Amino acid sequence: MTASTSRGPYSKTAEVRGRILQACMEAFGETGFRGATMKDIAARADISQTGLVHHFPGKEDLLLAMLDLRERRSIRFLESTEALDPGAQPIQALRGMLGVLVENELQPGLMELHCVLSGEATNPDHPAHTHYAERYRNLRQFYEAVFSALAERGELTSPIEPAVLATMTIALINGLQQQWLFDRDSVNVEGAIHTFLLSIIPGLAA
Repeated sequence: MTASTSRGPYSKTAEVRGRILQACMEAFGETGFRGATMKDIAARADISQTGLVHHFPGKEDLLLAMLDLRERRSIRFLESTEALDPGAQPIQALRGMLGVLVENELQPGLMELHCVLSGEATNPDHPAHTHYAERYRNLRQFYEAVFSALAERGELTSPIEPAVLATMTIALINGLQQQWLFDRDSVNVEGAIHTFLLSIIPGLAA
């Protein structure tokens, strides 16, 4: 058996799982976790329900796998831009995080997915509740570390405490994303975020 032959089944399995997760993102983005059905996801992925259940026994398994995939993509992007140390390299880390935002969320379908799921997940019984609670906690810690480091270097012009400024920044991003879903022609999410950050971090322009 050749190496390429031995890898065949694994490659095919990865391809099918990838197709399923893409279909899952589309379905959850349109109708949310509660509204999506396994039947619809299977149809979108062009696979039988039996085949879908073989890879993912339930809808919750699909959701958790999809969220894990998005997190791993974000981490790989941050690693590729050497932006994982907000305390030591605040400007570089901030640029990397903005890159993750553009790459992972400022895309048709992905933004709907984020807004719908994060809204649903405020319910403690939602399977993604813990994921989003940790996500927002980690984001606050990240931005607070960035703003604290910049303040210590005299490179932050805002008088607002870093912890509060971190919370406000996340609120701005989330609010812009939701507005964009209602008026995509008028709301420039990336431009508004960049303008805000430049107003408190002039060095970001360089």
